[in-house]
Amino acid sequence: MRALCRECAREFVSPSGARRCPHCASPRLVEHPELAELSIAHVDCDAFYAAIEKRDDPALMQRPVIVGGGRRGVVMACCYVARRYGIRSAMPMFKALELCPDAVVLRPDMEKYAAAGREVRALLLEVTPLMEPLSIDEAFLDLSGTAALHHGSPARTLAVLARRIERELGITVSVGLSYNKFLAKIASDLDKPRGFAVIGRADALDFLEDKPVRLLWGVGQVLQKRLNRDGVTTIGDLRRFPEAELVARYGAIGRRLKHFAMARDDRAVTPSRPVRSISAETTFERDIADVHELKSRLWPLCERVARRLKRAGLSAQGVTLKLKDAEFKVLTRSRRLHAPTRRAEALFDAVLPSLAREAKGRRFRLIGIGARDFVAEDAAEAPDLFGEAASRREGLDLVVDAIRARFGEKALAKGRTLAPKPRPK
Repeated sequence: MRALCRECAREFVSPSGARRCPHCASPRLVEHPELAELSIAHVDCDAFYAAIEKRDDPALMQRPVIVGGGRRGVVMACCYVARRYGIRSAMPMFKALELCPDAVVLRPDMEKYAAAGREVRALLLEVTPLMEPLSIDEAFLDLSGTAALHHGSPARTLAVLARRIERELGITVSVGLSYNKFLAKIASDLDKPRGFAVIGRADALDFLEDKPVRLLWGVGQVLQKRLNRDGVTTIGDLRRFPEAELVARYGAIGRRLKHFAMARDDRAVTPSRPVRSISAETTFERDIADVHELKSRLWPLCERVARRLKRAGLSAQGVTLKLKDAEFKVLTRSRRLHAPTRRAEALFDAVLPSLAREAKGRRFRLIGIGARDFVAEDAAEAPDLFGEAASRREGLDLVVDAIRARFGEKALAKGRTLAPKPRPK
């Protein structure tokens, strides 16, 4: 049996079921017959936001930590201690605090998390240029042909990488290794945290046989219920349907479901993926109906999206307003801009008419804004009828950004960010 020690990164052949590394006596072993042949990996940071907070404040290390909004918000992330109480991502905060009243709740610091995410990606790129980010804290890697460069199999390279991330960045990752992206992503969830799981060609079909269909990429709650109504509850059930019948029943996704059920996935690891949207939203501590107060909450979100557009070197041709009312109904209102922009003012002004139409006595618990339909930043707002007005506005925004970058986000603020005074009755 092929084996790898995750502590000393030694590869060796041992009888099946070996308990310790013969070189360093560590019990942290990975065994698989195809260990030296597999090269597609999914690397996923463990409880990323909470792990960053614990790293930066050791006093939190043994505490249940939740990252998210106030009581009216939702859990964005939680540590593994908190998960023992049944807390999960996307759970309403009030429910999470009912399960664990002593949890430490921290507001998200996205700038800090993004910086840590960039550090992780830099280390991933040192082992292979074929790195495809999925989000701030996870990515696919293709390590084909890297054995000579790294003096060992992809499995060994991944073990060294995981140790290095833990040692240098103070967080842990879980690794899934297989022969395609679909199975690698599944594998990375099998042994969290600090996991390393392998799914090979010989065992893939048996592994998938009794797994629920929700494990398949693209199967959400709606499709899962439809499949269950048709008698398909496991991936093995799905495998027994002819591909043509699945396409007839479920459309184009039926073909993809069949391929995944057969453990096939021909998607390549693509180093760069186009950004489709940039957005920001906030959940209020209390429902808000007053349009002036809604505007004051919307403006800093527009500034946040504008900063992210500038960092990405993009301009937006479209904008979307998002609202969630007191009954949790989500409304989205989109419009095309007259010219591409990366300015907060232009994004804000574009959605004000939609906000005014919707906020007529209706109470809302969330507001958000998203930019979409991107072009290069140099396409943003050509000079208007007032000559250099657009250029001056752009220059002023850049000056404000520079001051905030040096002295903090609260160094400068526009009047519309201030809370509105109560209106006379």
